[in-house]
Amino acid sequence: MTGPAPKPRVALFVTCLVDLFRPRVGFAAVKLLEEAGCTVEVPEGQSCCGQPAYNSGDRETAKRVARTAIEAFEGYDWVVAPSGSCAAMVAKDYPELFRDDPAWLPRAEALAGRTREIVSFLTDVLGVERVAATLETTATYHDSCSGLRSLGVKAQPRRLLASVDGLTLTEMTDPEVCCGFGGTFCVKFSDISTKMVGDKTGNIAATGADLVLAGDMGCLMNMAGKLSREGRPQKARHVVEVLAGMADGPAIGEGA
Repeated sequence: MTGPAPKPRVALFVTCLVDLFRPRVGFAAVKLLEEAGCTVEVPEGQSCCGQPAYNSGDRETAKRVARTAIEAFEGYDWVVAPSGSCAAMVAKDYPELFRDDPAWLPRAEALAGRTREIVSFLTDVLGVERVAATLETTATYHDSCSGLRSLGVKAQPRRLLASVDGLTLTEMTDPEVCCGFGGTFCVKFSDISTKMVGDKTGNIAATGADLVLAGDMGCLMNMAGKLSREGRPQKARHVVEVLAGMADGPAIGEGA
């Protein structure tokens, strides 16, 4: 006879914005992964994924940061991030970043193949169909660009949100259109970014929902800030907070 299958050993890639602005998202991610049967570790050596430098054309800095991440996450069965943006950087851009480096390319490709966005990991890899969460509210969902376009994260969060007792999900107009954050884009092209996020918050408000949910902190902080400046009542939360039953604290922009 054989014993039970070993639990997947998962490294949580916390991400910079979660670490600095919304640590409760990291705790919610750990809760979801452990409830799904994973052994979760948070490697202390992790840092930024290198995306800001990469998107700005500073490949050497991006490589230096990426090497730190590769070393930190080697040896795990999976690497999971509560961010489609950071997960896409590792899974899609690391192999391209090291394509001319025979020493680091195999390590980058190995990490890329084991890296997933958290909701996609729960549904597509672990086969999770339901969560044990309750939240009496209405919500709408914003599809973050990297998660949607690079990783195909679209139906997965909606499928799990449908299992949250008491939650009514209402689709906004153009949920797949960018919110205007785009990392350094919102700084370099602030006027365009402001118009884009204004269109987004208008669509959010038109649903009549109480919450806007998404899978990337950058988008959520951008939308939360605009909603607040416009005096709108809608609040922003990361999707894992709701799925983990941890949506009882301050919303994004109101505290950690």
